[in-house]
Amino acid sequence: MGNRLLVAGASGLVGSAVLRHFRTLPGWQVVGVSRRRPPGMDEVPILSVDLTDAARCAEAIGALRSVTHVVYAALYEKEDLVAGWRDPEQMRVNDAMLRNLLEPLLAASGGLEHVTLMQGTKAYGAHLGPVPVPARERWPRHPHDNFYWLQEDYLRARQAGSRWSFTILRPQVIFGEALGGAMNPIPAIGAYAALLKEEGLPLSFPGGTARVVQAVDADLLARACAWAATSPACRNETFNINNGEAFEWAAVWPAIADAFGMRVGEPAPMSLAQEMPRRQAQWSAIHRRHRLRSPELLADFVGLSFQYVDRNFGHGNLQAPAPTLVSTVKARQAGFHDCVDTEDMFVRLIRRYQELGWLPPRVPHTSS
Repeated sequence: MGNRLLVAGASGLVGSAVLRHFRTLPGWQVVGVSRRRPPGMDEVPILSVDLTDAARCAEAIGALRSVTHVVYAALYEKEDLVAGWRDPEQMRVNDAMLRNLLEPLLAASGGLEHVTLMQGTKAYGAHLGPVPVPARERWPRHPHDNFYWLQEDYLRARQAGSRWSFTILRPQVIFGEALGGAMNPIPAIGAYAALLKEEGLPLSFPGGTARVVQAVDADLLARACAWAATSPACRNETFNINNGEAFEWAAVWPAIADAFGMRVGEPAPMSLAQEMPRRQAQWSAIHRRHRLRSPELLADFVGLSFQYVDRNFGHGNLQAPAPTLVSTVKARQAGFHDCVDTEDMFVRLIRRYQELGWLPPRVPHTSS
């Protein structure tokens, strides 16, 4: 029968990319778990399950008998995104969600081989203060409360003495193709650009001082999940994953602007989380005029990502923060050599959103 992959969080940024990739691989069947069906996945089996509902998970997940692999990409975030990263309830819910999925699955499926779990640079305390460069997987656990540690401790304890193994991946800022996510900068940048373009304005950078960051293409992360699922070198190991380079927003901004058919404007500091919801009527007019297929409500299209973009753009920073840069040497030494040109990634993803009708088409703006 080959391998059967269960993707938790199938409609999210990571989960949908994983589904898209694995469904193209020979010898793999895929099934998703999500409260809503991801766009373009009509032929993929999707279990409509709220992972906070233990009884529903026991019923639906417990009926699966032949799952061999799991990619756990489900995530619960608070409405106040950044503050929620320190919230005990956010940690408790994320811990419970993993347990609610894995316990009935382990009881039902005797053939489980591998679980891939997502973490991120908050594992190094990046949301709390400066991190030594480069951050490495072999460091002792950073001493702060985080649902990463709750999930990891549960997974390690549950896996002890079992035949199945796990891999923990730590991507950085993820960019990809999804709707309504908590941390997906592309629709947030795209909606902001569409409003400026409609007003005949150039694309001004709304953030703070210069900031050096690392990105990961969701499609690259999906390929890393395929590697982790099958490589003996990944058994019970943790790997940082990113595109393979650092970048500064000012350096990629011209390519981003050109992808929207815009020129670059002077910096114009602005909190997108505060300003963009006030522009709903303008977005609705753009949405109707271009007959977009993305959600008309910005909250449904962008999710919490305006808050996330503010943080990544360094909104309000008067001085450049210390960069959080991680080493990916361990992954390369273990056999994962994939990389992505980050500037090309932005152009490709913006074009993809335009092709899907989620953002207005790229037509160079001409002033009246």
